[in-house]
Order: sequence, then C-alpha cells, then structure tokens
Amino acid sequence: MIKKLAAAALLLGLVATTLPSPLRADEDHDRHSHIKHVLLLSIDGMHAVDYANCVASNTCPNLAALGKTGVHYTRTTTSRPSDSFPGLMALVTGGSPRTVGAYYDVAYDRVLAPPAVTTGNGLPSGPCNMGAINGTQTEYEEGNEIDQSKLNGGFSGYSTIDGGVQSIDPNKLVRDPFNNCKPVYSWNFIRTNTIFGVIHSNGGYTAWSDKHAAYAAVSGPTGTNQPSNVDDYYSPEVNSLQIPLPGIKTAALNPSASVDCGQLVPNGDDWTTGFDSIKCYDQLKVNAVVNWINGKTHLGDHKAPVPAIFGMNFQAVSVGEKLISPKSATRTDANSGGYEDAQGTPRPKMLAEIQFVDAAIGQMVSALKANGLLDSTTIIVTAKHGQSPIDPNRFFPIPGSTGNNGQPPSAIIASLLPAVYNDPNNGLGLAEDDISQIWLADSGRTAEAVADLENAASTIGLGQIYYGASLSNLFNTPGVPNQPGPCCKLREGGDPRTPDIVVIPNVGVVYTGGLKKQSEHGGYAWDDTNVMLLVSNPALKAETVNSFVETAQVAPTILKLLGLDPEALDAVRVEGTPVLPAIQFNDGH
Repeated sequence: MIKKLAAAALLLGLVATTLPSPLRADEDHDRHSHIKHVLLLSIDGMHAVDYANCVASNTCPNLAALGKTGVHYTRTTTSRPSDSFPGLMALVTGGSPRTVGAYYDVAYDRVLAPPAVTTGNGLPSGPCNMGAINGTQTEYEEGNEIDQSKLNGGFSGYSTIDGGVQSIDPNKLVRDPFNNCKPVYSWNFIRTNTIFGVIHSNGGYTAWSDKHAAYAAVSGPTGTNQPSNVDDYYSPEVNSLQIPLPGIKTAALNPSASVDCGQLVPNGDDWTTGFDSIKCYDQLKVNAVVNWINGKTHLGDHKAPVPAIFGMNFQAVSVGEKLISPKSATRTDANSGGYEDAQGTPRPKMLAEIQFVDAAIGQMVSALKANGLLDSTTIIVTAKHGQSPIDPNRFFPIPGSTGNNGQPPSAIIASLLPAVYNDPNNGLGLAEDDISQIWLADSGRTAEAVADLENAASTIGLGQIYYGASLSNLFNTPGVPNQPGPCCKLREGGDPRTPDIVVIPNVGVVYTGGLKKQSEHGGYAWDDTNVMLLVSNPALKAETVNSFVETAQVAPTILKLLGLDPEALDAVRVEGTPVLPAIQFNDGH
C-alpha cells in the first residue's frame, strides 16, 4: 500500500526538486558497517559473456580477482531503451524511463520549448511561448557545450584536460515555458532523485566522471543551475577533437601495451574514432578516480575527502566492439574491432580494449590497497548498455554500404513527424541506432503511422512494433498533461516524453549510414541489454547468481551498503525496485 500511495503521489504531481524525506538508518547496516565507500564502474558495452570469456581465458586478471570475492550476476538487464542516458539514470535512480523521464540523450518533450541558440549538433533554436505547450526535440550531450570540439568543453577557466558543468552553454538548453522560459539543465530534467542526492544530503562526499558535461544529471534535481549533489564532477568531452596528452600513459597488463598519449597523432576526429585514442581519453578519468582514492580532487591539485560514492564510465570497450578503422577497412581486417563469432570471441583490437580496462581497474584496486581502503570499499562493475549484434554475421546496416535498399523508419513516416525532424539544418535526426523511437506531430495519427511501417516491414528490417496498449506496459501513455506546469513533474494525463511508437528491428539491423561502426546500442535485444554485473568486497562470499536482475537494482543496493534507506529513492518507492540478492558478507549477513 505504501508503494501504491507513493506512486500515486508522483503521478499527481511530485515536484522533481522536492527534497528527500528524512532517512532512517538501515536496520541491517550494523552487520556490515565496515562499508564506507562504493566505487561504481560502468564499462559501457561490456556484456555478461565478455566477462565470462575474459575470466575463462585468463585475459582479465583484475576483474577475475574481484570475482573471487564477489557476487556475479549472469542474467542482468539494462534499462530499455539501453542507451547511455537512460542506462546511467537506471544505475543512479533505481528507475526506468517511465518514472525518471530519460529516454535518450536526444529525445522529445511535447511541452518544453527549443533552445535560444542552435546547439553544436544542430538542434534548431526557436521561440519559447510562455505559459503554453510548445514541444521540442531535446538534447543532453556534447551539443550543449560552449565548444564541443575542445576536451574541456570550451570553458576558458578550465585547463586543457579539465572538464565539467561550467562548459554548458545555457542558451543551448531546451527551455521551460511554464517557468519563465528558463533553461532546463539535465539534472533538473530528470524527475526523480538519485543516490548522489541521498548520500550528499546525509553528509557523504560524492564524485563522478563521465563523457559529457550534461551527464552531471547524476546529481538529480537541485532547482538551480548547479548539480550540487555531486561534490566533484569531471567530464572531459569524449566527442571533442583528439589532442596529444603529455605525461599521460595508459594502464596496461604488459608495459609494451601501454600507450604514450603525449605521442598520440590526432586524426582530425573525436576520441571514439581510434583504438588508442579512446584508451587515452578513458585514462584521464581513471586518473581522476585514483586521485579521489588518494584523497584529492579529480586533477589531483587539492585535498578532498575520499568519496562515499564515486566512479566513472569507460568508453574503450564500446568503441572496441563497434569501431571499423580506417573507414575503408572491412569488418574482417586486422584493424577492425568487434567479435569473431556468435559466442563472443573478441578480435585482437577489441581484446586490447578489454585488457586496458582491466589494467585500469587494477590501478584503482592498487590505490585502494595503498590507502588502506579496500576492505571498506565495495566495488560494483557493470555497464549502462551492451552492444548489438555480437555475431558479426548478423550485422545489417540500414541504409548501409552493403547495397541494400533499406530505409530507417523515420524516412517512411517523415511527413508525420514534428517539423523539427524535417528541418534541413537539424543534425541530430531521430533517436535511431538499433532501435527507432518515434514521436509524432499528432499522436492521433499513430495507427496511420504504424500501418505505414508495417507495410514497409522489409524495407526497415522490422522485428516488432510497440504502440498503444503494448507500449503502455513499458511506459506511460504518450500525450500532454491535463494541467501543464513547471518542468519536470509527472502529472495526470499523457506523458510528454513517451514516444508514440517504438520500432524494434530484426537482430543485427542498425540504422546507420556510416562506415565506422559494425554494431550499435539503444535497443531491446539480448546483446543490447545483457551486461556484466559484479559486486565485490574482500569480505563478500563469492557466488554466481543466475536469476534475472536489473541494473536499476544497483542504486538501492548502494544505499543499503552505505547504511541508508533504499526507499529514500523516489523511483525505488514508485517502481518497487529491490536490492540485489545474495550479497552476503563473511559474518553471515
């Protein structure tokens, strides 16, 4: 009954900026009160089978060592859609997009208004009609920054390798017509609080490092232009142009595999377009984590408390899975990443990315040991999303270089989309990776759009369509609230962020016209959603759990480990998200 009442309260207008209710100490925490810190690591793209394969082949010794004192979950599913933004939000809120309101970095809101200035990725500016329903595509990625071509996001007060929320240009943020057309920062865009908010409000020091300034959304709502629930946020921009990084060398299991990033030769593109460059990029964040463990701020230039919750995301494995380099190469060339077969045997370039990440985690573990913190720290290793397809024989790009005549769903129903999607200056396009999420100009024409897509099934590589009743089992009913008001409440009536249609293509279909990728993420396929999950501490009983769990369960588990009430999280109360099972310390609790 309590959970039902909480859910009703949210639906009737729980304001996202509401402070969490007073916390009670977790009743069981005295049984494992030695846990003072949680290190959360997302190896983006790391499937459960990747972890199993590297442990079995003795190619990731540090992850294998963590597994010897850890609980390993083999059937873990990410958020759906399985993209970075909703995937990250699941990890830190305990909720799904229907509650948190985060569907994709680039999505749509039927109430909010366009930015005042066109974003770096081309989301067009437009008017904000105050006190009225507007409607705009939304963007929370590098396009919000002052200068996305720079590692520091273009903020002049940052050093070359720094990065953070000061690089966000508020004029490139979507606006709230029911709040004086003020810009909506990513941390206020989400509808629920986060573990960072709960821990910070209880006196815990918090830190996180991620790939975009906008991912300071981990703070959760603050009602201000600062993500104040994160005490130290570090976000060198992953889609900035490559530059040499003097003094930076990448972690490696063998010294000969280390990359001297000061000798990096930029290719004129971003960090995700090179197997070595992405290691150099990730190493910046690894160094930040080690600095936090050593009691310093992210660049190591000031003293700071060791965080109660801290961590980062790795990009290296995701890049290793999908990158074809150079563009003229084929997927079977030695320079290509990805897999050899359907059982997930990594090709050499991809294996090197996994081993880099493993060595980097080894650096973190060594720092914890050196500071006497390993016993008091629980390490959680998982992923925001997987990548599809694993089987290289299933890859089928639409449109692509294979001579097929396919088209993405957005091309089939272009006339039914909001005008912003057909703006020739809009460089964002629809949310189409290995999924297509569709917001229509008129939700009343959903059946017409579905019929058009069904008739073009072979053209779009159609697997399944969700709309109407089948969609409402996953998300809230699409539409607009009965009584619109300030962002970002979930009010009675339609949800302005729910897509009208979700297209799930056949396994292996990727809606891309590029020549650099051989897989993508975002969809609902097993390869997209089944990721590794490992919870490790020297006092934990090693166990393998084969029952289904979700990455959303990480958030309440973190609070419980730190002695805080998991139900302090809004999404946990609303959705009933449980803590992860089978976490037993050697004292029997």
